[in-house]
Amino acid sequence: MTEDEFDLLDELYFVQPYDYLQETMGWSEDRLLNTLKSLHDKAFIKCLSAPDDELFGAINILENGKEMLFLATKKGLMAHNAL
Repeated sequence: MTEDEFDLLDELYFVQPYDYLQETMGWSEDRLLNTLKSLHDKAFIKCLSAPDDELFGAINILENGKEMLFLATKKGLMAHNAL
């Protein structure tokens, strides 16, 4: 897990929208979206369209991530807490 992935997972213990993450992390759009994509590719986070509506199937975080909400998965939390 990269340092960016670890730091971002710190913010995803609860459902968070992209705008909150952008403001809190202070990262460039490219850095944030690529880190979210990396976490999703590892199944460390899930993507949602609303607080209780998880997205399934093909998810393009790089194109649509600004409209999504994110939450750490059990796998992501376990990896985060193991470090």
